[in-house]
Amino acid sequence: MPNAAARLAALPPYPLAHIPQKKRELVARGIDVIDLGAGDADLAPPPAAVEVLAAAAREPAMSRYGFGLGYPPFREAVAAFMQRRFGHRFDPVTETLPLIGSKEGLSHLALAYAGEGDTTIIPDPGYNAYRGGTQLAGAEPYMYAITPRTDFLIDLDEVPADVLKRAKILYLNYPNNPTGAVAPKAYLERVVRRCRELDILLVYDNAYSEMTFDGYVAPSIFDIDGARDVALEFHSFSKTFNMTGWRCAFAVGDAKLIAPLVKVKSFTDTGQFMPIQRAAVAALETSASWLPGNLDVFRERRDAAVRAFADAGFTTVSPRATMYLWIPLPDGVPSAAFADALMEAGVVVLPGAGLGAGGEGFFRVSFITSPARIEEAAKRAGKVLDEMRQRA
Repeated sequence: MPNAAARLAALPPYPLAHIPQKKRELVARGIDVIDLGAGDADLAPPPAAVEVLAAAAREPAMSRYGFGLGYPPFREAVAAFMQRRFGHRFDPVTETLPLIGSKEGLSHLALAYAGEGDTTIIPDPGYNAYRGGTQLAGAEPYMYAITPRTDFLIDLDEVPADVLKRAKILYLNYPNNPTGAVAPKAYLERVVRRCRELDILLVYDNAYSEMTFDGYVAPSIFDIDGARDVALEFHSFSKTFNMTGWRCAFAVGDAKLIAPLVKVKSFTDTGQFMPIQRAAVAALETSASWLPGNLDVFRERRDAAVRAFADAGFTTVSPRATMYLWIPLPDGVPSAAFADALMEAGVVVLPGAGLGAGGEGFFRVSFITSPARIEEAAKRAGKVLDEMRQRA
């Protein structure tokens, strides 16, 4: 049997890969499992999207290849969304790109821009697709630890000069997974200016732009002067519309910057299932009437999670965006050991170290189930933490 490529061996384990099987084992043992691990809410997608999908799937023409162009009204709806939501115009044909989930586009992007001898700058902890795409492209990831010291922001002035010289891509994700942090406009202005100076592609992962609370409105990177020269922005239907399994997303940006990804995708896929793209149009067009109620549910869950984990003895901060709490652990309590012990108690959370070495000392809670279940999970977590402290 031939050996796998060295670049595959260099990849870390994917943080959620073992959880489904472990959950099955726990349930088989009669344990009540509360899953707060994945960013995958138990809520229904927009009814209009479901109805449109069902109807479109019955049309034979909609089951043919979409290719890179895809379903043209989807591109038009994306352009209309960017205009309506952020005030920015993008050509539907040359400046928008349908994706089979933003993870696919983010990981394939490195194949278009980075290779041997190049680096990409990646938040640590952060979405594993950034690192995976970089290493599969043969480039070297530079992991920048985002911590409370910098408000979970990447400071390019702290990145070594030799890394900046070889850097092809900077991945930013605000509102941020897993920390829930948001990026001030002044910070984004500095980043855009530095990327222009250094000729670095700024990849702005805006998957949580619509999942915001307490009056906070997330920006587009294109709100910043000069961003069109250096940036691509990615959006997803997964979080905003409870459509994780549908695998639908899009990228927008200047035609010259987006064209390399278009070319990579022409060799790696033949487009998203067109009924899903038509359904995504319905989701966008009905968002004004549907999204506020969906966010009310997440706000209630967020407040319950903040309160419940604080009552259980943890330090919590209420995030203004995303579906996550990023909770610090006491000194001397490893995040993986805590998550493993908590899983044995029937609660799934994501250890900070599973999202990168920079996440050690924290764990992520996804508020993706009911307040009552979140409260029960927090009680179990507090008990597990007390037991680990007593054994230390």
